[in-house]
Amino acid sequence: MVFPDHIQVYTVGGAVRDGLLGLPVQDRDYVVVGATPEEMVQLGFQPVGKDFPVFLHPQSHEEYALARTERKTARGYKGFQVFSSPNVTLEEDLIRRDLTVNAMAMDTDGRIVDPYGGQADLSNRILRHVSPAFSEDPVRILRVARFSARFTEFGIAPETMTLMQTMVAGGEVDALVPERVWQELARGLMESKPSRMFTVLRECGALARLMPELDRLFGVPQPPQYHPEIDTGLHTMMVVDWAAGLGWPLPVRLAALLHDLGKGTTPAEFWPRHHGHEGRSVDLVKAVCERIRIPADCRDLAVLVARDHGNVHRAEELRPATVLELLERTDAFRRPERFGEFLLSCEADFRGRLDFADRPYPQPAYLKTALTAAQGVDAGAIARNSAPGKIPEAIRAARLAAITTALGKTG
Repeated sequence: MVFPDHIQVYTVGGAVRDGLLGLPVQDRDYVVVGATPEEMVQLGFQPVGKDFPVFLHPQSHEEYALARTERKTARGYKGFQVFSSPNVTLEEDLIRRDLTVNAMAMDTDGRIVDPYGGQADLSNRILRHVSPAFSEDPVRILRVARFSARFTEFGIAPETMTLMQTMVAGGEVDALVPERVWQELARGLMESKPSRMFTVLRECGALARLMPELDRLFGVPQPPQYHPEIDTGLHTMMVVDWAAGLGWPLPVRLAALLHDLGKGTTPAEFWPRHHGHEGRSVDLVKAVCERIRIPADCRDLAVLVARDHGNVHRAEELRPATVLELLERTDAFRRPERFGEFLLSCEADFRGRLDFADRPYPQPAYLKTALTAAQGVDAGAIARNSAPGKIPEAIRAARLAAITTALGKTG
């Protein structure tokens, strides 16, 4: 599309950053300088912005936003008044952005516009806020933490961390709505090293406000013969990074993150043992999921893993009847795919320990053998040959016999 001479269009934000880093560019955002909403409509763009002027390109359907400025009017990430006009400059638009590496633009000829030192910070692998206006939006704390999980070689500028700590102390994080917290946490969990996100949130104090159940795990010891890394918080970070390293899906990563929450409530006089932590973990997982509105599929898997990861680790010691109870309790017969994710989460718990990465862990295969054997029972034939009131009992007995044989047990 050809724009009038008085209108300039720039690619901005992550597309410029990732292009300079040599990374694939997934989405492109554009800023339009010098245009009015009426001119954009005349050019064929479709208006879609609710809070400020954003338009969809008539062919590509990519988003084009008019250059704008913002003024803080209330606490929280929605407390802004947006001003847009043809007189707003590109530099005025870029200064409202979060980090210098995200405050660069590229014109239609490929020239980089970098008024705030983004290229230098890219070269030095630094995440640095653009201006004091960073403190006006608490979502930016979550974004910086998420970027830390994605760009694992980048550090946070000391002045930016200090500003984030000041924001937390001032209560800005408390104004975040649950849905936005979950959105950023979920995206961070899907990055290459999620532990860095939680390390940043913990350092600035935000983790204690958003997920105190997770924050209190740090400094809690575990038995060294089972956990050479000792610290429960460190173990949790190792577990979630293990799941991420193998590209496992979001529900598995969340379950890995939340599986041991109950250890944070063990009285210190009982350390390093954590008897009954599984039951306490279930209650805490449910509370976290309700508070930040975590979707049901993620919540349900996290509850299963919190409750039964210990039983999976002991699978070869369980009686066949107990194995069957585990399969029933995890709804493995109706939801075998989720049962597979359940086993992945438990394996991440086992692997996420110091020097455990290469140790044998036959339990998932063992339980899958049991499930396959039980699934082989012909429930229809049993139903046809059993009294109506005895059908469930007969099917269960047949499944138990099949599991007992498949596992080479004696009952």
